Amino acid sequence: MEYRVGTSGWVYPPWRNTFYPQDLPQKKELFFASRHLSSIEINGSFYSYQKPSTYLHWYSETPEDFVFSVKGPQYITHIRRLKDVEMPLANFFASGVLHLREKLGVFLWQLPPNFVFNPEKEDRLETFFRLLPRTFAEAIKFAEKSERFHDGYPPDLAGIKKQIRHAIEVRHHSFENPEFIKLLRRNNVALVFAETAGKWPYMEDVTSDFLYLRLHGDDSFYKKGYQPEQLRWWAQRLKIWAQGKSPKDSLTLLPPANSSTRDIFVFFDNDLKIKAPQDAEGLMLLLNKS
Repeated sequence: MEYRVGTSGWVYPPWRNTFYPQDLPQKKELFFASRHLSSIEINGSFYSYQKPSTYLHWYSETPEDFVFSVKGPQYITHIRRLKDVEMPLANFFASGVLHLREKLGVFLWQLPPNFVFNPEKEDRLETFFRLLPRTFAEAIKFAEKSERFHDGYPPDLAGIKKQIRHAIEVRHHSFENPEFIKLLRRNNVALVFAETAGKWPYMEDVTSDFLYLRLHGDDSFYKKGYQPEQLRWWAQRLKIWAQGKSPKDSLTLLPPANSSTRDIFVFFDNDLKIKAPQDAEGLMLLLNKS
């Protein structure tokens, strides 16, 4: 069981003088942030392929016990809408992302708001989930199919035993369906708990051996962040989930799935970004208390 708490991204001008020291060089922002947070979501991978040298740099800038989450490309989720994505997936895994090695935590797949779930016709998700590699060896083998990238990975990467994890964030209320929860559990894919003050679906069904939360907050949170009592509420809730149990008031579509201990990933993403690092640090302190 471990807690990973951080932010979605780390390059934001409003953080200067509020999180980053004024005299900190911009090229050292990841170095600084990764020593105050235990995880960060990489957002750039959603918009375009990153270079292998970039992933290698991110790996070298961060502490040994740091973990990244990586947002899957919008070309796969928003443009192709999960249809015929075997080659785009191969290109993504061949683009250099596996250079994060043991610091690779979770791949986040975010569906567009107009992606509708229809359990009678929907086989895209099932097919997509079965394509996703779950080990470094599988990911490297998949990457070798790439038509775009051919640099390859060092041979030792295939021997990394760390599990590759996947989480999905949905943004249409049609996913509030027990059949969707069953689908995720069959494929060991985590449902993202996304707090958005009702803007997107919010369910607390545990569907994997870890939890993934994105705390966007509402409009007021963008300006003032999460209040201490709100962070305490989340900390108490997360500790219950981490122990393999579920809070009594969980908002679930199916009976809670109790298990052994679970790892927890939490990312703050309130869009003005000013309070996100402080919120993350505050939650980390609460979770680390006995």
